Amino acid sequence: MGKVARYLNQLTVGNVFDAPDVLEQYATDRSILRVKPKYVALPETTEDVRKLMRFCHQLATKGIRIPVTVWGSGMDEMGADLSNQLLISTEKLNHLLEMDKREHLVRVQAGITLKELNTALSLDGMTIPIGGHDNETIGGIISNCPTDSWSGKYGGIMNYVERVEVVLPNGDVLQTNRLSRHIVKKKSKEKTFEGDIYNRIHRLIAKNGDLVKKIKAEETSSYGYPTIAQVEQKGTLDLMPLFFGAEGTLGVITEVIIRAVPLVRETKRVAATFEDFDMAKKFLDLANSLKPRELDIYDLKIIKTAEETGKRLSELTKKMGDDGFVVFAKYDHKAARALRKIASIEKVLPPSVKLLIESPKNTVQLDEFENSLVSFLNQARSGERVPILTDFYLPAGNIQAFLKDIEVLGKSLGLDFAIFGSYAASNYSLRPKIKLDDKELAKKVVTLLRTGAFIINRQGGSLTGGAPEGRIKAMVTNDDMSEAEKRFYLEIKLIFDRHNIMNPAVKLGADTRFTLRHFRENPSKVTV
Repeated sequence: MGKVARYLNQLTVGNVFDAPDVLEQYATDRSILRVKPKYVALPETTEDVRKLMRFCHQLATKGIRIPVTVWGSGMDEMGADLSNQLLISTEKLNHLLEMDKREHLVRVQAGITLKELNTALSLDGMTIPIGGHDNETIGGIISNCPTDSWSGKYGGIMNYVERVEVVLPNGDVLQTNRLSRHIVKKKSKEKTFEGDIYNRIHRLIAKNGDLVKKIKAEETSSYGYPTIAQVEQKGTLDLMPLFFGAEGTLGVITEVIIRAVPLVRETKRVAATFEDFDMAKKFLDLANSLKPRELDIYDLKIIKTAEETGKRLSELTKKMGDDGFVVFAKYDHKAARALRKIASIEKVLPPSVKLLIESPKNTVQLDEFENSLVSFLNQARSGERVPILTDFYLPAGNIQAFLKDIEVLGKSLGLDFAIFGSYAASNYSLRPKIKLDDKELAKKVVTLLRTGAFIINRQGGSLTGGAPEGRIKAMVTNDDMSEAEKRFYLEIKLIFDRHNIMNPAVKLGADTRFTLRHFRENPSKVTV
């Protein structure tokens, strides 16, 4: 064990590793990248995190930089949780600390997973209505602030977090709260790092009022720190919004107070197949008007691929050719009413449409359908369906034009595109099969990303509409950002992180050459 790891182990209750076999476990996430860290720390308390950050900060003041990246559960698709220096994993910070059943509030450590939290809450008839992956950590969900599949109805993670505790880059602890101007002014006079942050953020917003208004108006993009537009409201200031989508570049989230809602245990599902998008859209609009928990659309090729793996989906696909779309909806509140409304239009649907409304006879088939996307993503022979053009925003009225444009791009690159995503949340993805040993891999990925982003923008969408840029999308967003935005976002970053040690290689600091050099040559973790 090296001197740095040994010294940090003496400082902390948790462990710090530099053994190659341990480091290798944290070298890949869900992205196309492989970046091996130099050290991996598994803190067990907030105090551990403080000591780690204070150590890195003190070195940085002497001109020795050890950049820090936070790892939740390794589920990031844009490589934002990878590091070639110190990686702090929150996997040991996974406890439910306190629950107020009357107020439906719960205090948790940031490393608790969505499944762990919701399992505990379900015992008291509560839940956090986030349609993310079970293994995502609460801290990771906040840091990425994704547009999840339930966002169309429930609004996403920002609607439920009340406060966060953050270890700042110098090791101080910030506990967020919405403060009046009087309190902000009082804090600003304090000779503390926290007081200085409040003072400088307040002055920055005042100085850039027109730009903040512009950022607020462009609410479908999440590159940079667009949540700055939510920091000041009606004479108050709260720093908490800045940590949503910040990807660990401003501090380490250690604790969260989050508000739960009553758990709805019974849900009902509907699936329907359509030969063309125009026909599907009419059904989607009707289904969406009934306030579904989820409302997704899939290219039929995804379902056909799942069938080839053994999934029993012929009831949906037997009337279909090779092209088409499948719509899937899930209802919770007033589910029976929604299903009756959908059943009432079955007679006016074209004969080619197959409508599957949940009943005891088809429950298993609908279960298999819900697993079809996972099957599709993990059954790419002689290649891998790596995330490149994913989680982008697209207006409902422009989807068909987008599909025509993207088909041309697919043919030029020799890639098979199949769209899927949430119609209710306007969040979509494409996951073409890519050979990692292709000598033209870097060129293809860059072309796909840049041209895809151009097409998305032309159709009124946003490349980062569903998730922030990370390392991958930053190869495009950093070039497309205006100089005013770059300066503004960089100033926000440096207000919190004076020495630029917090995840400096994502967002504004992403290095295209570094990213391209670290493309994987071997399959990554299974996409589930």
